[in-house]
Amino acid sequence: MTIMMSRKALEEYGLVNLGNINWNLSPAALVEHAIARKEGILAANGAFAATTGAHTGRSPKDKFIVSNEEYAAKIWWGDINHPMSPENFENARQNLAAYLQGRDVYVLDAAAGADPDYRMPIQVITEYAWHNLFARQLFLRANEGDLSSERPGFTVLCVPNFHTDPRTHGTRSETSIIIDFEERLALIAGTQYAGEMKKAVFTVLNFLLPAEGVLPMHCSANVGLDGDVALFFGLSGTGKTSLSADPERRLIGDDEHGWSDNGVFNFEGGCYAKCINLSQKYEPQIWNAIRFGAVYENVVLNPHTREPDYADDSLTENTRAAYPIDFINDVIESGHGGQPTAVIFLSADSFGVLPPISLLTTEQAMYYFLSGYTSKLAGTEKGVTTPEATFSSCFGAPFLPLRPGEYANLLRERIEQHNVRCYLLNTGWTGGPYGVGSRININYTRAMVRATISGALDNVETITDPVFGLHVPTSCPDVPGELLIPRNTWANKDDFDRMAADLAGRFKKNFKQFELPGDDVRNAGPR
Repeated sequence: MTIMMSRKALEEYGLVNLGNINWNLSPAALVEHAIARKEGILAANGAFAATTGAHTGRSPKDKFIVSNEEYAAKIWWGDINHPMSPENFENARQNLAAYLQGRDVYVLDAAAGADPDYRMPIQVITEYAWHNLFARQLFLRANEGDLSSERPGFTVLCVPNFHTDPRTHGTRSETSIIIDFEERLALIAGTQYAGEMKKAVFTVLNFLLPAEGVLPMHCSANVGLDGDVALFFGLSGTGKTSLSADPERRLIGDDEHGWSDNGVFNFEGGCYAKCINLSQKYEPQIWNAIRFGAVYENVVLNPHTREPDYADDSLTENTRAAYPIDFINDVIESGHGGQPTAVIFLSADSFGVLPPISLLTTEQAMYYFLSGYTSKLAGTEKGVTTPEATFSSCFGAPFLPLRPGEYANLLRERIEQHNVRCYLLNTGWTGGPYGVGSRININYTRAMVRATISGALDNVETITDPVFGLHVPTSCPDVPGELLIPRNTWANKDDFDRMAADLAGRFKKNFKQFELPGDDVRNAGPR
């Protein structure tokens, strides 16, 4: 049954006269194929290790959405989503199909969305065996319901060695990620970075689910022994994966979720954790999950022992490991949770001026959700010599095909409907900016997370931050009181005031792009 469906899908997309077609291979078989094809090597812990060449992260400037009459008015066009004509897309699809003639491919039947009411069958067709292994471990495994479902599916076609031509296909470069919502097809060309497949599917869900009243979210989620669900929104490097992998709570998922009338549900069946400076002491669940069946991307291995060197960023700082969620103990196998009781926004503030923890009103939650603030650090990118504020709407702008306000309105509805507590956590710097102060101790951050989820801060006295208007608790269990007021941690108070005013101005400048029905949200930002 699976093979019949796969053959039909391949033919529908013009994929004929192929070489060997490998359907739904097991992880062990995919590893064997990948090693035989010299796509990578095994690490000492059993994980398959691959490098991705020039592309060690996403290529956001090369992302296109096919513009047709039905969908063009809905798309948030601009720097995030670039239009492509149907004619150029068809040329790219035909040329890609011609490239694949006589070549081996790997086909995976999978799904996205753990809630049966919103589950979407997906099919992933890859040129590389290890890409298929990555997809098998990251997406939900297909069941008989997916294979016979009348719910429309989506196909991802990932062919790194096919390069698009800007003159022929209307692209910017040889690398392209092209999504056609009408054809329900995503083409990925010219990049070996496997994360493009994951984020293409996330983009699709971000387009389809709001029409069904579901809020798609770039967040991790976990649940306590009493069934209390917590959401962690954050950009890369803010601690979204690390903080949700709590031994005292059960993980729903580490990155992508939907929030419906049924509660929270995971979009995926795996985790995609950053590995740079991974610590067995502080992140034991992630550490222990990396074993045979897991996939390393750009993690440097000792050439003799094959032991991973998590401190080595010579290939990229964006080193990654992908593994099935059941490689972590005490996970929610169904991928379901109830209605959240706490929403936590994570910002790694390298300016060192945001409070480590703040309680948010609904309007402030909207403001900081739309802002999606974190910061790039000096030295991590060429040309970055001082901290740079980075704003990514809804903590996931690169994956939003619709305008941010649509997601923000859905968030507000959910918060008000379920009386959800909202918090902003600074997982960045204290005592000064990056290079002067120090990173907030992860143990203190974990203590603040526990306090927010348990409700321990509900009746604690707060003061209002004079710059950002945030409600800052004066005490928090297991956290030094002097840490909670950021200005008090700086030796030079004048420097703090200048830095805080600078960051507040950046917030205001960024927020001018949003058109909102009232001033309540706009006025909830920095003063």
